[in-house]
Amino acid sequence: MGNSALLKQEFLKKWIKGLQLCRNSNKNMSISDRKNAIKLSADVAIASTRKASIQWSRALLSDVVSRDGNNKGIVEQIVGYKVEKRALIACSKRIIRRSHVGVRKARRVVPRSVMKSSAIAKKLVKNRTRVLKRLVPGGEEMNEISLIRETLDYIASLRIQVDVMRRLANAAEKLVPSKIS
Repeated sequence: MGNSALLKQEFLKKWIKGLQLCRNSNKNMSISDRKNAIKLSADVAIASTRKASIQWSRALLSDVVSRDGNNKGIVEQIVGYKVEKRALIACSKRIIRRSHVGVRKARRVVPRSVMKSSAIAKKLVKNRTRVLKRLVPGGEEMNEISLIRETLDYIASLRIQVDVMRRLANAAEKLVPSKIS
């Protein structure tokens, strides 16, 4: 079995464990509660299949715990260790940035037609990096090199998650044929 197959197997085990824990914690779940339980379980399962050195997985776990303190026990049972809330570093960085707004020098406005192509390329890269930092859990605290490495790992993990979910949906569809008449 390849590394991908082992990750898929580990993800599936932890995801099912998470779903069982969520179901046992609340017997009368609404559709919305079930959707949230599936998302919570999937997020925690995929994050816990990665090494502890991976920043996005730690950020995702701490975000889940930070969003709702009631999830902490479920999260810790799935991963098998204590999960701490992440320090609000990004928030404090934004506050510092805002406090220096008046201190910044006024920039000279240059029309786009005059800008050099390298300046335009740098601006595009900067904008795309900012968007990427918002997409990857914990990305706002990463430098560009770490961000690329973490993004590649995050994409690979999401592919594994989607593949397992797709296979599970296909298996369920085969067990319960649709009633189209």
